[in-house]
Amino acid sequence: MFVRRFVACRDRASNRPSVGTASKAVFYRTAALAIALLSLLPASPAAAGPVNGAVRTVGRPGVAPATIVVYAEPVDAPAARGPRKVTLSQKNKMFQPRVLAVPVGSSVEFPNNDGIFHNVFSLSTPQPFDLGLYRAGETRQRTFTSPGIYRVFCNIHPQMTAMIVVTPSAFSTIAGADGRFTLDLPPGRYKITALSERATAVSVDATSTAGVSTVADVTLDETSWTFARHKNKFGQDYPAAAYQK
Repeated sequence: MFVRRFVACRDRASNRPSVGTASKAVFYRTAALAIALLSLLPASPAAAGPVNGAVRTVGRPGVAPATIVVYAEPVDAPAARGPRKVTLSQKNKMFQPRVLAVPVGSSVEFPNNDGIFHNVFSLSTPQPFDLGLYRAGETRQRTFTSPGIYRVFCNIHPQMTAMIVVTPSAFSTIAGADGRFTLDLPPGRYKITALSERATAVSVDATSTAGVSTVADVTLDETSWTFARHKNKFGQDYPAAAYQK
């Protein structure tokens, strides 16, 4: 009787996998599941590489070139969006900074840091706006949902002018005083555009690699620019007294 029971127990035990075999099976199943899940994740974007270039400005003798905005648009992929929140201050009857470049969807705050009233507005399409009259210490905000070049003024003080360039992608910069610029762009083909408030936009093709790339020089022509007084928000001339404030 004892022998039969011992043999029966031994036979049943021999049909069960060992602890080591079970652990291996769990490990392989877990590894297979992890690999399957990783395959569903989106591929990491390629590292951006610096693209260097220079903008040469042709202007009138004795006239310093205007501030230059440069931005890039991907040719073979959707434009990367990177909305930001930036500030365009009003101080000493001036906009600071005078030129801004922001991606589409960005919000711009216009704080009044003067001790007087201001009325910020723009008649530029496709999104003209009027922030109304507001006192010192207050701020107003505007979100730009359409790319474009927006000339910004104060309806009280005609000497206050600024330019906001709302770019179609997140890749933009302000060129240096010598016209040189650098854009960090993921590998691919791009259209790079340069412009200023006195020159028509000019575009060139460029290719970004994983390393350092160089784009062909761009030339902006400001020779046909002439100074002209802008209108107020009603499309009328400012009163003569406004230029004395």
